[in-house]
Parts: sequence; C-alpha cells; structure tokens
Amino acid sequence: MEQKMYITIGGETHSVTLVDNAAARELVAALENAPITVTLNDNDFEIWGALGRSLTTSNEQVNAQPGDIVLYNGSNICIFYDSNSWSYTRLGKIDGMTENELRTFLKAGESNIRVTLSLSYTTDIKRVNASSREDGAYYSLNGQKVTNPSKGIYIKNGKKVLL
Repeated sequence: MEQKMYITIGGETHSVTLVDNAAARELVAALENAPITVTLNDNDFEIWGALGRSLTTSNEQVNAQPGDIVLYNGSNICIFYDSNSWSYTRLGKIDGMTENELRTFLKAGESNIRVTLSLSYTTDIKRVNASSREDGAYYSLNGQKVTNPSKGIYIKNGKKVLL
C-alpha cells in the first residue's frame, strides 16, 4: 500500500509519496503520535536540518532530484529543490511539483524555514468565522489577507475558493 505524508510550509501543504523502507516506516510511526515540526535551512540545492530523532539508515549512492526527501547521517532530513549526488537513505518524493514550484514552496535561499510533517492534510486555520459583512477580500489558508491572489486555495467571504 502506498503511504502518504504531508509537508506544510507557511500554510501551504503538499503530499509526499513515501518509499517502503525501515526509515520511512519509523517516520510514519512517529507521525502517528503527532506531527513533527522542524526548522530547516537552505544549502544551495536543498533545505535540510535536524529531524529531532534518529531513523534506521539504508544509505546508498543517490542522485537526488527536485522533490526528493532523504535522510542524511541518520538524523537529518533533506528536501531537494535541485539535484545532488551523495550517500543517503531515501524517504520519499513530493508529489507533482515543478522545480520552480518547489523552489517557491521550500523557500529556497532562506533560513529558519518552519516545516511540519504530518500524516493528514492540515492548514494553520483552526476555525473560520464568517462575519455578516462580506468584504470580498481573499485570505491565505494561514489567515493572511492577499491583495493579488494567484493560482491556489483561498478563503473569500468565509468560504474556500480555488483560483
């Protein structure tokens, strides 16, 4: 059975198809207890950082491509927006995103990127309170007003809309 995980950054969530190995199974077991939030930093081709736990490694020479998620040194997670070749343990791949979309989603070039891993699709919205006044403004899924919305899911007049 294909196992999915979800990555949320800045209120935007994307699915990941996990591989079937000991490290991915251990990660899923940890995520069954609660989502894991980590702070990652850019490394010119990936965002990476401490996962906060060690997982079983099955390192092999990997030619990582954009969207690949790997384990490095047993306790660091790396999420690629470009390519690199090294000895990693594969964890999975982000589903259906182009390299440019990955660069934007993963906040390429930035530091202290808050990343939440979970087994369910989540947003930062806890509750939507629709007021009697409908202002027609668009809001991101993390509740921030958006003046020029582009393609995506937004809140307008208390309802989710897809542009």
